[in-house]
Amino acid sequence: MSRLGVFNLLAVACSLFHHTTGEPLSQSDGDFCYGGLEVIYPEVAVGDCMIIPQGFRKKITKEWGPPKVKLDCVEKKMYTLMMVDPDAPSRSNPIRSYWRHWLLTDIKSSMLRSGDIKGTVLSEYAPPSPPQRSGLHRYQFLLLEQPANQALSLSHQEKASRGSWDPQAFIARFGLGHPVATVQFLTQNYND
Repeated sequence: MSRLGVFNLLAVACSLFHHTTGEPLSQSDGDFCYGGLEVIYPEVAVGDCMIIPQGFRKKITKEWGPPKVKLDCVEKKMYTLMMVDPDAPSRSNPIRSYWRHWLLTDIKSSMLRSGDIKGTVLSEYAPPSPPQRSGLHRYQFLLLEQPANQALSLSHQEKASRGSWDPQAFIARFGLGHPVATVQFLTQNYND
C-alpha cells in the first residue's frame, strides 16, 4: 500500500449532493467516513462527511477550540486519535501532506462514549487554517485502537514539523492497524 494508504481514496467522477450545505461532495470524500465517529464543535456536529457551511468557517478557524470526539460503540480499550490535512498547502499541490493538526493517544473508551476526550497529547490541537485561495481542504479524523501497554511517541524529526507527516509510518511503527472509525469535513479559508 502506498504512503497515502487509507487516507487518500480514489477520486470518482460521481458527485453526491450534500444535504446540509447544498455543495457537491465527491464520492471519494463521502466514502471516507465510516464507523460512527462524531466530531462536535459548538455549533457544528460532524457525523458524516460534510462541507462546513460558509457561516461557520471563521468560527472553526478562529474561535472554537478542540472539538468533542464521540463514538458510542467502542470496546474497553485505549485509542489514538489523529487529525490531519492531506491537502497542505492545497488539494491540487499537496507538497506538505499530511499536516498533523492533532495527535492524542491513551484515550479511554469511556471518554469516547462521553465525547470529552483526554489523553497523552503528542500534538496540541491546531484548528483548520487553510490558506486563502487554496480551495477546499479535507480535515480527517482517524480513531485507531492502541495495543495494550504500548507507549506512543513522535520521533525527533516528527516533532520538528507538523507538515509532510507520514501517518502510515506512525501507524506501522506502533502496530495500530486499520482505523476503527473515521470522519472528515471539508472547509476553505473563511475569506474565500
